[in-house]
Amino acid sequence: MKRKMVAFLTAVLMLALPLLACAEQTEAHKGYTLDKVVVLSRHNIRSPLTDGGSLLGDITPHTWYSWTSASSELSLRGAQLETLMGQYFRQWLESEGLIPENWRPEGDAVRFYANAKQRTQATARYFSAGMFPVSVVPIEMNAPYDTMDEVFTPKLRFISDAYTEAALEEVAAIGGEKGMAGISEKLRDAIALLMDVTDMKESEAYQSGKYGDLLNDETTVSLTLDAEPSMSGPIKTATSVADALKFQYYEEPDELKAAFGHQLTREDWLAICGIVETYGKMLFSTPLIAVNEAHPLLQELKSELEKDGRVFSFLCGHDSNLASVLGALNVEAYELQNTLEPGTPIGGKLTFERYLDAEGKAWYAVSIIYQSTQQLRDREFLSLENPPMKGEIRFEGIEPNADGLIAEEDLLNRFQEAIDAFDTLVEDYADAEKAA
Repeated sequence: MKRKMVAFLTAVLMLALPLLACAEQTEAHKGYTLDKVVVLSRHNIRSPLTDGGSLLGDITPHTWYSWTSASSELSLRGAQLETLMGQYFRQWLESEGLIPENWRPEGDAVRFYANAKQRTQATARYFSAGMFPVSVVPIEMNAPYDTMDEVFTPKLRFISDAYTEAALEEVAAIGGEKGMAGISEKLRDAIALLMDVTDMKESEAYQSGKYGDLLNDETTVSLTLDAEPSMSGPIKTATSVADALKFQYYEEPDELKAAFGHQLTREDWLAICGIVETYGKMLFSTPLIAVNEAHPLLQELKSELEKDGRVFSFLCGHDSNLASVLGALNVEAYELQNTLEPGTPIGGKLTFERYLDAEGKAWYAVSIIYQSTQQLRDREFLSLENPPMKGEIRFEGIEPNADGLIAEEDLLNRFQEAIDAFDTLVEDYADAEKAA
């Protein structure tokens, strides 16, 4: 009886957490007026990047979930979830007095800009429909459809031998003293679990050696000018499979079917998704790589923060964009709750909220707003009473005020430092190469 009571109280507390977080934030911002919001969003749920006819089709004997969209495109669930998130933002910003009810924005008050990929354009479209139900907001696209916009492409815009050596040292440092081998060691149990869940060893392709030995082969990272950092080896292969399994879990209501008949705990799912998280850290988040990749996006975001008359900005890209921007801005370590993706969750929004105090001084709250795993799986309606999750973002070396807000000048200076860091990188590593 006592155990049942503890379980009941725990369930009640978990349900209350979003409400408590919402109430705490409202209380913290009393005395301030919300003046502007800038959002960098990751697209919502998509189908796997490769279809069943390639890696996913032959590395497991199981049949994958029947996706509702072509490979890499926003799924029907992703469209619904993004509309729900847009509806929540509308309720939130109306309650704050930033926008009027049923607002039909005009001029430059609102900007929606997305990468030219289907999943990002569609995410922005569905979010805007939820936020502005009586207005058609144009979605800016600055590259040919289904290509990568320069602003959202996490490619390396400078390279040299000295830079490559230093950047790869930062990547290897994720594994501690053992370097790249240490990263592989940390992921070995998770990869073994993934292989077990997908019954990988029973597939002819894996038995033939087509994908090597995921538990013992080496992983390598390559850096090339004007290209995204690339990876080959076990972590790359495991990431592709883990990524698909994660999205299958979001889509498939039956948890047993989602795991191909295996009974998985939340810790198991976190371990599997941790493979994908590590892949992202290696290719997008380390300082030298992040500053290089995010350079044009940092400039775009800073421009939006400084844009007079802008009330709401929504830029939509990918997890690589959030990861590189956060890495370049030198944020403190954080771990988001109630999600399988504690770094850059699907549909997550890096949100910059500008507040004015009684004297007119500007302050910012920076956070990641995202739907919990349960909200994603259940397609829960979001409201002020049932809000999405919100994780606070802090910056190394920037002290918030008593209300948890940071001064606008500090935030803009941090953006400028990250932008300038690219020029410093070019100077330092070009000079190092000449000296050698």
